[in-house]
Amino acid sequence: MELLQILNKGLCYVFMIPRADIMTVFLLFFVLLPALGFLISLLIPAKNENIISAVAFTTVGLHLLAAAGFMVFWLLQHHPALNLDSFALYETPHYSFFISFYFDKTTAFYLMVGAIILFQVTVYSRYYLHREEGYKRFFNTVLLFYVGYNIIIFSGNMETLFIGWEILGISSFLLIAFYRDRYLPAKNAVKVVSVYRLGDIGLILAMWLSHHLWHGNITFLQLNNHELVSTQLQANTLMGIFISLMILMSATAKSAQLPVTSWLPRAMEGPTPSSAIFYGSLSVHMGLFVLLRTFPFWEHQMPVRIVIIILGLATSIVATGIARVQSAIKGQIAYASAAQIGIMFIEVAVGLDEVALIHFAGNAFLRTYQLLVSPSVVSYLIREQFYNFEPREHTFEDSLPKKIEYTIYMLCLKEWNLDSLMYRYLWNPLKLLGKRLDFFTMNRLIYAGIPAYLVGVLLVYYRELLPEPVKEYLPYLFSSIALTMVLKSFAERKQARVSWLLVMMHHFWIALAISINEQFYFNEDRLYLSGIVVSGILGFLCLRWLRLHEGSIDMDQFHGHSYLHPKFALIFLLACLGVSGFPISPTYVGEDLVFTHIREDQIVLAVIVSLCYVIDGLSIIRIYARVFLGPHSKSVYEMAYRSS
Repeated sequence: MELLQILNKGLCYVFMIPRADIMTVFLLFFVLLPALGFLISLLIPAKNENIISAVAFTTVGLHLLAAAGFMVFWLLQHHPALNLDSFALYETPHYSFFISFYFDKTTAFYLMVGAIILFQVTVYSRYYLHREEGYKRFFNTVLLFYVGYNIIIFSGNMETLFIGWEILGISSFLLIAFYRDRYLPAKNAVKVVSVYRLGDIGLILAMWLSHHLWHGNITFLQLNNHELVSTQLQANTLMGIFISLMILMSATAKSAQLPVTSWLPRAMEGPTPSSAIFYGSLSVHMGLFVLLRTFPFWEHQMPVRIVIIILGLATSIVATGIARVQSAIKGQIAYASAAQIGIMFIEVAVGLDEVALIHFAGNAFLRTYQLLVSPSVVSYLIREQFYNFEPREHTFEDSLPKKIEYTIYMLCLKEWNLDSLMYRYLWNPLKLLGKRLDFFTMNRLIYAGIPAYLVGVLLVYYRELLPEPVKEYLPYLFSSIALTMVLKSFAERKQARVSWLLVMMHHFWIALAISINEQFYFNEDRLYLSGIVVSGILGFLCLRWLRLHEGSIDMDQFHGHSYLHPKFALIFLLACLGVSGFPISPTYVGEDLVFTHIREDQIVLAVIVSLCYVIDGLSIIRIYARVFLGPHSKSVYEMAYRSS
């Protein structure tokens, strides 16, 4: 009887809780549960496969059950839009960096689709990856991905979304390079991250100009206020178009639209379950999510909508043609998925957001199924050829003149030279610029770079004594020095330590540029550079130890030192994340602070600084890949460095 009374009181207490508080608890639960599962999975020894998979299975299963229960409760409450009260991570009198969470029908679709697919793939992976060397690594990374995925779909502002965006990027890199003792997975992982960094620059610039447009941080809930948005955009039309195009740039990179579509099949180097989660169903649709979330901002900007329609249509046509001539099943699925996402872009641009959400769910489930059965597709096709052969049907291409038909076939077979165009007009020019900066050596960095920096510090300290034209141009000079450093780091083919030092030092020059541009207070400066100093020293010590114990760690090849030194590989990866501004150090907030001190009329300065952050991320990932990934340099076995 006493137990029943206690339960009765407990139930009464639960139902007395306001509905808003119940929903708030659920929103936090959805974000924190995957993070808890990820942290627990890190503590389990690699040999305990059953416990590792059980933790992942339980985490995802509980998440799915909670999502289903919450969806019923939310629908019974007439599906209101929910906004969790934001809490500030860092505040000054002139700036506030806060975390915000939001829930509406878009989040609901992504929540249920993500929970169902990840649950299915987790069950599948328990057996598919049995006795695989990286069994624990796989489930750790999948749970880390799920943390980032939930942060994105529940994000209430751009800053929160960018945290999940970065987590998705590093998860993609780790899973593409899952078979880290092979050449091609390591190379393709770097290639995919390089495209992701292009998406990062779009979000960085969009957040920068949004701060100046709204004179503070704006939430997605506020974007649904039509009067507020239209009032701001009428007075700042060009700023609105620029922000929208930067958002589109990020969505294009993440969802593999033209001209960067070719990264999607390259990302299939990872295990089949990760391909199903990332590049068939969930991660590849994040660009669509960003467009859906920001639709109230750009829905009345007709030029932006036209650009999205043209981009989606072109991607659908080109990707469909390429998919039809692919010899690899994963390549076919990748390009087919990109083509469908192009159609979804069109649906969002014309205002059919609910159709786009249904299309997303259907495409995600279909591509997940196709990728999971792809290892068996050859046996399926052989069975069909023997027992159910059908001659090829007449298609649209057969009605075209033969020259045009063959031309389209060859273009699709070469994937429209998308990879070559990216190298020719983007990466190769950056490498050529970097190679012209060979005067950066270890001795010159120490004996000339440090005195030059001290002179810059003196100029900042006595900035009031400088003439106005000098004060106006010094930020551009200092930021250009930072850009030359990361360009040289990106193109460095010899010493990994020089490349690492260049990345570290460029952050100090950026801090100097912003300090002389506007008053960059000491506590802000310290917040920004603290993560750089700690992570930079840690990474340099790792490289120095490897140099002493393993000999050459030059950047002209993949050394594969994670094979013998997996713990050093993990420590160095954490150092890389800290230096690149990943949200595990104060530098992440510091980078956002940097952009608040760049005025809205200083677009050139903003572009230079954002380019520095993009290229420094590429350089850091390249250092990690060259030193720790790929075939081990001391292996006695022959290994293929190229693949068909």
